[in-house]
Amino acid sequence: MQVTTKAIVLSSLKYGDTSLIVKAFTASDGIKSYLLKGVLASRRGKLKTAYFQLLSQLEIVAYHKNKGTLETIREAKINYQYQSLQTNVVKNALTFFLAEMLSNSLQEEESHQNLFNFLEASLQWLDTNDEISNFHIYFLLVLSKYLGFYPETSDLNAPYFDLQEGAFVMAPSLNSLISGENLNYFKQFLGINFDTVHTIKMNKKNRQELLNLLVLYYELHLHGFRKPKSLMVLNEVFS
Repeated sequence: MQVTTKAIVLSSLKYGDTSLIVKAFTASDGIKSYLLKGVLASRRGKLKTAYFQLLSQLEIVAYHKNKGTLETIREAKINYQYQSLQTNVVKNALTFFLAEMLSNSLQEEESHQNLFNFLEASLQWLDTNDEISNFHIYFLLVLSKYLGFYPETSDLNAPYFDLQEGAFVMAPSLNSLISGENLNYFKQFLGINFDTVHTIKMNKKNRQELLNLLVLYYELHLHGFRKPKSLMVLNEVFS
């Protein structure tokens, strides 16, 4: 079946000498993996290697057999041209981290238009704004809403957040917890938006600890989730 859809590139791996395997989140069908035969050798084709950088926003014409095998892309074009996301050093480190988090988190081969809209708008915001040191923490929190484990906020005044339960609790347990100063910052991220995320003033230690706790939150709630290798690099960039 031929499909024309928007797509966001999550990974791009060299296959053989001239081909790429590209994993993308599509507006039409969720996660899809494509084999781009000969794309690294072709200079005149409709598919250019540069299109398939991490988190590129594309419009593609693809053939979907929907049998769990690698699909094919006939045509591709840039749907949104980034200004700084793939060239700014800090944003580039964020790009690797976010792409890896999304690749490890998104599994469904079905349309999720609201999630696609969120990713599209968030990445464009990141591309066009400069105060981004808290972006990834807020992004992961909002993403958890689309994945079904956004924090339960009914007991917001409780002194602990239980990562396993996904809820604020009055007493500690053997589960991993957010508490103390990190809990105060965590609460500030709930109910804000990207335009006010820079108003949360954190030092690098708290930001690093809270990010590591959020990655653990994903590990606890997503079956088969792997901690991203780029987390260490990102922590170094933001320190």
